[in-house]
Amino acid sequence: MSLLALFVYIVCIGLIVWVINRFTPIDPIFKNIVLGLGILVVVILILSACGVLAHIRSVSVPSIR
Repeated sequence: MSLLALFVYIVCIGLIVWVINRFTPIDPIFKNIVLGLGILVVVILILSACGVLAHIRSVSVPSIR
């Protein structure tokens, strides 16, 4: 996968978190949990794309030599 796919994944995760936080009538504590989980997933996705988490690497991002 490419950098464009990584960007699309991040946008989709952000959109899902925004919709849950904006339109669902749940307790603010659970909204914060959803936000934290969304941030955690994005951070793990970026780290694995950059090669820091090489064993989970599913998205390849071009690296500088």
